[in-house]
Order: sequence, then structure tokens, then C-alpha cells
Amino acid sequence: MSARLSQETILVIDDNPTNLEVLYNALSISGYDVLVEMDGSSGLAQAHNYPPDLILLDVMMPGIDGFETCRQLQENPATCKIPIIFMTALADTVDKVKGLHLGAVDYITKPFQKEEVLARIQTQLKLRRLSLELEQQKQELERTVELRTAELTRTIQELKATQLQLIQSEKLSTVGQLVAGIAHEINNPVGFLNGNLEQAYLAIQDLIDYIRLYHEIYPAQGTEIEEKAQEIEIDYLLEDLPKMLLSMQVGVERICSISNSLRTFSRADVDTKVFANIHEGLESTLMILQHRLKAQKDRPEIQVIKNYGEIPKVECYLGQLNQVFMNILANAIDALEEGSEGRGYQELEKNPNQILVQTSLKNEREVMIRISDNGVGIGQGIKDRIFDHLFTTKPVGKGTGLGLTIARQIIVEKHEGTLEFISDSNRGTTFAITLPVS
Repeated sequence: MSARLSQETILVIDDNPTNLEVLYNALSISGYDVLVEMDGSSGLAQAHNYPPDLILLDVMMPGIDGFETCRQLQENPATCKIPIIFMTALADTVDKVKGLHLGAVDYITKPFQKEEVLARIQTQLKLRRLSLELEQQKQELERTVELRTAELTRTIQELKATQLQLIQSEKLSTVGQLVAGIAHEINNPVGFLNGNLEQAYLAIQDLIDYIRLYHEIYPAQGTEIEEKAQEIEIDYLLEDLPKMLLSMQVGVERICSISNSLRTFSRADVDTKVFANIHEGLESTLMILQHRLKAQKDRPEIQVIKNYGEIPKVECYLGQLNQVFMNILANAIDALEEGSEGRGYQELEKNPNQILVQTSLKNEREVMIRISDNGVGIGQGIKDRIFDHLFTTKPVGKGTGLGLTIARQIIVEKHEGTLEFISDSNRGTTFAITLPVS
């Protein structure tokens, strides 16, 4: 028989010296390390102190018999996995069945047949080796799974950190739109304020000169006063001065309105919710996007139709909701501009681009905001992907693909609301937002 890399140990428990001698000689010759005990108590102690690879256990022994010995071996965590082969008389069928029920894996009959004993022992030892290998593989697999789980956890954390960075980039992109819009809106009122202020100064100076001269010559209104009045066109001046001042007032009011919209849009309420007027948030966002809604050289203005219902104030993070409104409205404008390509100016005037903003009370506990456009719509092939992380249909450099992802996160996770859409190609898109009142 070929030598084993690790010699296997067999414990024989039998009170018959002849049986012990026969088994000891046969097993030793076959290359096994053999331990022998002549009663159940000694066998239990031996198995506990020096666990063997297999136990041959006689049924009939004085004191603790084979059945009780088997039961105690099975109850002991240190020995419960050691295969036990019962040794019993040929006719003891009841004993065989009882032994197998107690946990024995096999039995051999007396008188012993050497070849049968060795064959059964080899089979059970092979099964035990396979069982130990399987247990080792299981433990290695568990360790591998544990390591992979830890790696995946780290990867997820890294992805979340990356996502936060991308979200911050998206916020910066939104701020860029905001600044561009405000700059565009402020340029016009500041421009005509500067021009009118200069003219107003000259007009007022002329009036002062005229009044001084009038007082010097009064009460006689001579030729000089008449000439001065004609020179400065006093009648026109007096009529135009109030108009210039009114124009400046309108410009100042416009700047104030833009400033108020900016404060509303970028409200710093990220830490706690506040009861806010949703209409103010929508108005501030539309104000900031006004430069994109105005007429361009290749298209008329985009008409914004507002249908505001009577809704209560909503407990929300208004600054974050405004970001949602900004993303959806900006996408609507993009869709309308895309749909305007290839269409003439007059055609667009007959069939104008429109954005409809509606608010209503859905039920006692929820409000609904609907933002619709009559643009190109969303293609069937991408409807299932528009909320996906980093998905975008825009050219490189014109979007991160996080706009709608962030919008859904803000509505669903931050406000426990819903964000859904309905869209048909060439028939426009409607985004519907529902928000709990509180």
C-alpha cells in the first residue's frame, strides 16, 4: 500500500482482546496508526484528548455499552464529526439499525472479514477527507466573500464620494446658469440707468442755469430768457425729465426684483425644512431663466403660461426644490430649442414654443406641480434611462447627466414625494411633481 503524506489514526474500542489483536495487526499492516481501548469510558477519554480520524466501536461492552458511547461521542463538539463504524454480530439487525440512528456511519459484522473491514474503513476515511476538504473550501469561500464584501463596501463608499463630487459639480453648473442669467438681466437696466442718469444730470443743470438767470432778470422777462428757453428747449425738457426719472425708477425696480429672485432661488435652508410658497420658488426660477426665454435671432420668445392654483405653503427645502425646477425648466428649454432647428421664424410665430407651469391641490395632503413643454419629447429608447446616474443626451461639456438624477433624489428621498413624466415624440413632455404639504 502506498505511503500516506499524513498517517491516519483509527481508534478501536472493544473489550475482546482477540478482536483487538486481529484489528490492530490488520490496520497497522495497512499503514494506519492504531489506538485501542477496552471499555467505553476509556474510549471516550481517548477520543476527546486525541481525536482520531475514525472509530471502530463494539456494541456489547461492560459498563458503558457501544450505544451510549456513540451517543456521548455525537454530543461532544470535539468528537461529533468523527465517523463511527459499529462492530456487531451478523444476526443483530436491530442493533445495526439502532446504531445507525444514533449517528454511526456504517457497521462491520463479526467474525471479521479483513478485506471488508479495510474496504469500509477506506470508504469512510475518504468520505471524511472529502468532508474536511469541503469544509476548508467553505471557510475559504466565506473568507473570500468577506474580503470581496469589504472591497465592494469600500468601492461603494468611493463611488458615493465621487457622486457627491459630481453633484457638487452639477451645483456649480447650476450656479453658472444663475450667474449668466443675472448678468444678462442686470446689463439692460444698468445700461439705460447710466445713459439716462447722464442725460438727467445735463437736463437738471440746464434747468438750474435757466432758473438762476430767470431770477436775475425777473420781473422783466427779456430777450435773454427767451433765447435761453429756446436754446435748451425748455418745454421739451420739462416734459421729458419726468419720463427719464420714471425710466430710471423702472430700472431700479427691475434690479430689486432680480435680487429678490436670487435670494428666493438660493435660499440657504438645507439644514431644516421651512413652510414656503411654491409659487415664489417657480417665479424666481423663471426670472433667472428669463434670458433663455426671450426672443433670439433664430426664434421668437418661448411663451410661459402660468396656471397657478390655490395651494397651501409646503414644508420643504425650497432652495433644493428650486434646483429641481431649474433642471426641469432648463431641459424643457433645451427641448424647445432643439425642436426649433430647421423651422423658420414665421413658422415658429404661428406655432410658438410654450412652457406650461401648473400648480394644484391633488388632495388634502399633497400638492402637484406640472411643467409641460411642446418640444421634441423623449424618445422611446431612452425613457427608461433618463433618471439613470450620469445618463445624458447632451453633447460633451453641456451637462453631467446628473440633473434629473439629483431632481428625483431631492423629490423622493428628501421630500418623500414623487417625480414622474409623460412624453411622446414630437408632442412634448410633462413632468409631474407631488409633494406632501407637511
